[in-house]
Amino acid sequence: MEIDTPVVADGPELYRITRDSAVLDVNSSYAYLLWCRDFAQTSAVARIDGAVVGFVTGYIRPDAPDTLVVWQIAVDASQRGGGVAGRLLGHLVDRVLPRGVRYLETTITADNAASINLFAALARKRAANLARSELFAAELFPNAHLGEDLYRIGPFAVAPAVAAGS
Repeated sequence: MEIDTPVVADGPELYRITRDSAVLDVNSSYAYLLWCRDFAQTSAVARIDGAVVGFVTGYIRPDAPDTLVVWQIAVDASQRGGGVAGRLLGHLVDRVLPRGVRYLETTITADNAASINLFAALARKRAANLARSELFAAELFPNAHLGEDLYRIGPFAVAPAVAAGS
């Protein structure tokens, strides 16, 4: 598996993986093209034999330049359970650390145990604090949507910790 920066041509695959997850909020196909163009440096794709099998999209908060916001992370059904999401997150954190990023934020609904576990594992692996707080209550959404809790991880060390014997 190879992890790299997305290109515009990856947009349709990000859309497909999101749609097929049947769990994530699906943005317009146009939005995924824009993510791959305008936020490529703060996003990543996982490829196997050139085919996109997972992605993470993010951006640097304009009012907090030390904070990466992870917008979505998804893995194709054929690759779930193989550690792809964790590798994508680790790769992206490593890539943004030199830009002064020390924190990661994401929102997760209370019923999404897989995402909660994924981000908690990142915090443990990086020996970083993890704080959870309510961000968007369900009543703020104009459609039937659960509330979104904010997960804030950090600060991250400048260089990732290397396990003994690695």
